Amino acid sequence: MIKKKRVIGVDLGGTNLRVALVENNKVVEYIKHRTPKNQKDLLKILSDSIENLMTKGVNGIGISSAGPLVNGIIKNPPALPFKNFNLKRFLEKKFKKRVEIENDAGCVALAESKIGCKKKNFFILTIGTGIGGGVIIDDKLCTGGNGYGNELGHVVLENGRDFETLWKDTRNKIKKEFGRKLLTIDLIKMNNKKSREILDYLYELFARGIGSLINVFDPEIVVLSGGIRETGDDFLDEVRKRVNKYVIIPKIPSIKWSKLDHPGILGGSLLID
Repeated sequence: MIKKKRVIGVDLGGTNLRVALVENNKVVEYIKHRTPKNQKDLLKILSDSIENLMTKGVNGIGISSAGPLVNGIIKNPPALPFKNFNLKRFLEKKFKKRVEIENDAGCVALAESKIGCKKKNFFILTIGTGIGGGVIIDDKLCTGGNGYGNELGHVVLENGRDFETLWKDTRNKIKKEFGRKLLTIDLIKMNNKKSREILDYLYELFARGIGSLINVFDPEIVVLSGGIRETGDDFLDEVRKRVNKYVIIPKIPSIKWSKLDHPGILGGSLLID
């Protein structure tokens, strides 16, 4: 009989808190809450959710969290009510279990490497309200010398502004132009002159950003995740076409959507081996 590996996986984001029981890399039970805006409430809901899913044989608790964070200490993330808080130590003391915590985009990359694309050299961009990233080199998560690696959204692309800032600026422009928040998929459906102009800029922005990162990492594959996935293959095909002019290496890697559900939870659970 194969022994089941049981881990509590946590995806701690600025909008939602997700906690799951993961058995052999599959989510079997799942709890979701809106992320509280103060530390006390957040710690209570997180602890209660873990307690509800804790069963005999759980090996530990793996957490994917918005950063920045170093050695289990969540520094000062804009989306979470923590400042230099040692969440790892807090949960280890409370549950007497091993606890590991890693940057959310890094965890998504880990999930892709072990469960998703299963490549040894690639990077992933998680694109939603912002742009995060994770890099796998020689089958290992690259975190940098001080734990601040994987900030792929901060590669500078245009007039001193980084990838994430340009993406956010464009989203704000869309709201101003059309009088309301719209998703990129809405622009594709609208198909008028104004929407096509903005889409053209977005195609170039993503081609430039992805192309620049390809030149740095020479990956086997590029994976895109997050809310941007709902734009579908037409958006991705157009970005692929334009990437070519920004890439200097001879072999351009494939660029694909992530197919994983709950990548943050799964990546967090993989921190517990």
